[in-house]
Amino acid sequence: MSRGDEGHPVAALLRCLPSVTTLLATSELASLRERLSHEVRVALIREALADVRREVRAGGLSASEITPAALAARVQRAAADLVRPPLRRVFNATGILIHTNLGRAPLSPAAQDAVARVVAGYSNLEMNLETGRRTSRLADVRDLLCRVTGAEDAMAVNNNAAAVFLVLQALAAGREVIVSRGELVEIGGSFRLPDIMAASGAILREVGTTNRTRVEDYAAALNDRTGLILKVHPSNFVVRGFTAAVERGALAPLAHERGIPLVEDLGSGALAQHPSDYLRGEPRIQEALEQGADLVTCSGDKLLGGPQAGLILGRAAWVARVGRHPAARIVRLDKLHLATLEATLLEYVRGNAGLDRIPLYRMMTRPVAELEAVAARIIDELERRGMPGVEATVVHTDSAAGGGALPDEQLPSVGVGLRVLSGSLDGFSRHLRLGVPAVVGRLEQDRLVLDLRTLNEDEWEVLPGLLADRWKEFRGASEEI
Repeated sequence: MSRGDEGHPVAALLRCLPSVTTLLATSELASLRERLSHEVRVALIREALADVRREVRAGGLSASEITPAALAARVQRAAADLVRPPLRRVFNATGILIHTNLGRAPLSPAAQDAVARVVAGYSNLEMNLETGRRTSRLADVRDLLCRVTGAEDAMAVNNNAAAVFLVLQALAAGREVIVSRGELVEIGGSFRLPDIMAASGAILREVGTTNRTRVEDYAAALNDRTGLILKVHPSNFVVRGFTAAVERGALAPLAHERGIPLVEDLGSGALAQHPSDYLRGEPRIQEALEQGADLVTCSGDKLLGGPQAGLILGRAAWVARVGRHPAARIVRLDKLHLATLEATLLEYVRGNAGLDRIPLYRMMTRPVAELEAVAARIIDELERRGMPGVEATVVHTDSAAGGGALPDEQLPSVGVGLRVLSGSLDGFSRHLRLGVPAVVGRLEQDRLVLDLRTLNEDEWEVLPGLLADRWKEFRGASEEI
């Protein structure tokens, strides 16, 4: 008899499945009427029934698992997952300051307040309140960018890949762009510079070799079809040994003699205002502009410590050409990102006091002695609260910048190491990740390390109670199983 024939156990089970109407009428799903529309409830039930049919055919379910009550429980779990906001707060205890998977740089209190003000109602996004007339949404952020970086003109788009794409399309579509082979980078998510260039309509003209490029290589490649020279800072890798690269000061005369721009993608966006002790060797935006780069592009949510944005800075004539391109509207910033970017830049305008309020730099400059004291305090509190079956110790470790920035820099740091003596370390780590708020650390051999450098001060205070409560929940759930 075939699997689906009359009388076969699988066929019998499938015939026992309740209808959508029957499940809608169950008392178990009555509470969903107040929280979800009829259409969504029906869709969730149909999805649950489809999943069960697949599992029955695979031989994975019994009759007791396909009752109306059991199916209603499935639907309830799916409904709970659906209404839970997918984006939630995470305690970043990984030690990676600019963690792309966790939203990159955390925003300053001023930037958070700026978002709250803007979302509360309407805003003067494109209105000059003095004249009552329409204005550019970029007017204020342009002024702040110029003041902070020293650029003649500036604009912002929704990320740095968009900034590079827009510059290439506006200034070099259908023309050649000269790039050193050693600078054809790949950024996160498998986005490669040659692919962005192809999509923009520009024609890649590679010069030099992977490890050595000379100024003569650029000069030999210049011709009537050249649109611009592009220099790219390899912000997420380091090449050592028998290497040579051409400084921007040597490339600027070549570009200017031909009337074409020298564009430099600095990626991570380091500024002269940033502490040199922690950003050794990282090229600064002001330095690039002073040494002849006509346009500089970089991210807003890396070393700047602001929101996701792509910054285009430099000579007024070139910025204006880029800004007039139709694609500029496609990649423009919305009001929330503008508000947070403006608030972040205002902290730079305020000098060192403002820089201290940007979480990324407060985290970066924390002394190891301070972190040691915090770790000891947390461990004392864990012992007071009690976490039977867990051994907590002070761990000396290293933090990293992350986010495709400062690949060669390590910051000495301190964490709390948790060794699970009875139970599953992987299971407890997963339980911490799935809680609200989530706690994400890193597994090192037989312990979970929670690096304190990348946590905010308020997170330090609540972490002991959070860990103790989650451990109690985890042990309780494990005992039930």
